[in-house]
Amino acid sequence: MNNSVTNTARLLWAGLRALLVLTVICGVLYPLAITGVAQGLFSDQANGSEIKANGTVVGSSLIGQSYNLPLKKGQETPDADLKWFQGRPANGLGANSVNTQYKLILSGATNRSGDNADLIKWVKDAKAAVIKDNSVNGYTVRPSDVPADAVTSSGSGLDPDISPDYADIQVHRIAEKNGLPVAQVQKLVDEHTDGRTLGFIGEPRVNVLQLNIALKELAAKS
Repeated sequence: MNNSVTNTARLLWAGLRALLVLTVICGVLYPLAITGVAQGLFSDQANGSEIKANGTVVGSSLIGQSYNLPLKKGQETPDADLKWFQGRPANGLGANSVNTQYKLILSGATNRSGDNADLIKWVKDAKAAVIKDNSVNGYTVRPSDVPADAVTSSGSGLDPDISPDYADIQVHRIAEKNGLPVAQVQKLVDEHTDGRTLGFIGEPRVNVLQLNIALKELAAKS
């Protein structure tokens, strides 16, 4: 009986020691080491890829934001504030996404096929809205000018980037709404266009939040 109790106590103590050692290694030392490496080598990514304006964090370069006018009485979906560059989705462009306003509580796509009647209608309506919103005095957007990312949402609905083509067709509208020369706005787009990652991964892209921060600074100077 005594041997049985002694053996049991020895096994329990060995298990407890293993638990304590593994807790310290896996629960304390390993996380601290990984955190230290992340902060030392990849501090921007480790902290959420934050974007700051005037010293204040205004968002993340990984998550899109909406640029809308305040809701009017009786409205369920706000109108887009057309003095800002719009991302995907925005206003009517988000009708084909389960996440129409970059709400972080929900992320996903519609999973509808290319011949789905609802999807076809959403894309046609979105294209018409893009043409209407971005056709201003002296500049008309043609249907063939509208890129795919202007009329479809991303798989997550949280895409922070748009294609340079989509940014380009917004330039004249932005210039008119903000009283800026077209050439200056186009220069902003060009300066904020990133190429393919490592030269061959993905597509050229423009981060909408960073572009709009630069636009705000330019408008303030003017």
